[in-house]
Amino acid sequence: MEFGNKPHGGELINLFASNCEKKELILQEPEMKRIYVDERVKGDLLLLANGAYSPLTGFMGKKDYECVLDNMKLANGLIWPIPITFPVSKETAVGIKENERIALFCPKDPDRLLAVLDVKEKYSYCKTTESSKIYQTADQHHPGVAKLMKQGEILIGGPIKLVNRPFSYFPVYDKDPMELRQLFKEKGWTSVTAFQTRNPIHRAHEYIQKCALELTDALFLHPLIGTTKSDDIPANVRMKSYEKLIENYYPSERTCLSVFPAAMRYAGPREAVFHAICRKNYGCTHMIIGRDHAGVGDYYGTYDAQDLIRSINQKELGIIPLCFEHSFFCNKCNSIVSKKTCPHPTDNHLILSGTAVRQKLMNGETLPVEFTRPEVAKILQKAYVYNQH
Repeated sequence: MEFGNKPHGGELINLFASNCEKKELILQEPEMKRIYVDERVKGDLLLLANGAYSPLTGFMGKKDYECVLDNMKLANGLIWPIPITFPVSKETAVGIKENERIALFCPKDPDRLLAVLDVKEKYSYCKTTESSKIYQTADQHHPGVAKLMKQGEILIGGPIKLVNRPFSYFPVYDKDPMELRQLFKEKGWTSVTAFQTRNPIHRAHEYIQKCALELTDALFLHPLIGTTKSDDIPANVRMKSYEKLIENYYPSERTCLSVFPAAMRYAGPREAVFHAICRKNYGCTHMIIGRDHAGVGDYYGTYDAQDLIRSINQKELGIIPLCFEHSFFCNKCNSIVSKKTCPHPTDNHLILSGTAVRQKLMNGETLPVEFTRPEVAKILQKAYVYNQH
């Protein structure tokens, strides 16, 4: 696949208001109904505007929404696995008319117009149906389902314009698809592998990332920094660990670090496809799909995400999935291996769950060097000690 991987749908969408539009919309804002958005919608607004969600130009109308749920496609037949919607309460919806423009604000920045939404549709939906089709469960212990059940009962569909970019905690790494496509081109990278993560990178991650580096020109580390579960490692701690790894263990001339400001849906297989399409829009040609990609708890099979993404026609998907077996440290092999490369029984394998890692950190224990680099372990331990006090 050649560099210059085309955006999904063929065109990189740009929904940033021009300077003239911005001035005009700010003047018009007092006439509009004002709505405050949550962190997930805030992230979606930026990713709609910068083209990461190409070909979407706003929040989904009913036809696209239902096609995504039923067929994992937009109404025009293009692959799209996750609904991008703007939910409001019934009470709020009553005051919103179709064909009017509403003003969107962040509660943390209430005097700064974030975006405007041109209302084309208002429609009701079944939360249970969405949860079963997107998350494969209606269990409200699933964080994605829990979030869905708490959101508003009415969905507002229509195009958006981003007036002011949301505040970024990581401005150095906050790069839009157009910027990164240009960077990849300048570096002469004709193939780029993306890696999605919401966790610190441990040795097994490093192993599959470096396998990918053997196959392609560059590695694009693209951690998700939007809303995650309360027990996930905070984004600022994760970013410090990524910086330390690149500094000490990765070829800096072939590694790129940026941030992905989406919220985590924990939708397993469907979210894996979603992550791949977004990285395609950033200009990547390959995407690592590992063990239980975008999973949580025991809601998805270990390789369900890989099975789903492999089932999609390669030309329709437009990005090459690199599917890896679960990897771990083997005491007999004395290296990171997988079931494909290690002949030894499991009692030789060091495998730590996220729960076990958090427990060790809370107990002040040192993480084994076979599991994570010492520099990363220090960052995590310091963060846990600080949080406990």
